[in-house]
Amino acid sequence: MKAVIQRVTRASVTVGGKKIASIDTGLLIFVGIVKEDTIEDIKWLTNKIVNLRIFGDENNVMNKSLISVDGGDAIIVSQFTLHANTKKGNRPSYIKAAKPDIAMPLYEQFVEQFETALGKTVGTGEFGADMKVDLLNDGPVTIIIDTKNKES
Repeated sequence: MKAVIQRVTRASVTVGGKKIASIDTGLLIFVGIVKEDTIEDIKWLTNKIVNLRIFGDENNVMNKSLISVDGGDAIIVSQFTLHANTKKGNRPSYIKAAKPDIAMPLYEQFVEQFETALGKTVGTGEFGADMKVDLLNDGPVTIIIDTKNKES
């Protein structure tokens, strides 16, 4: 699994002109899934993200995590393009991205695991839909994590 995590002061997802998710302070998380991903990847990535100390404390030092910041929320959006291969030519290849029959259940498991770890419901995109994602990146803080390249 690959995730792009953005600390935001606001974010929303719209599908077909209807806003389906919206948050203020928190994280907007784009997740790309490959067919080799497992429940262990989901657990590791969830733990890593909810405990990532990227929110400011009383001295404006990044010492707080999503679970420790007041009012911290999240939106999780599936994004197969995170696994784009751009080595040859100018048209990206998405052959590494998992097909929907594999990716969708793993995405749903990731959302469930994340909600359990965070202790509240998170917003989501709509799997496979044409989504409009609006955000105000705070910092800017953007972090990329790949479960195939784990760091403690």
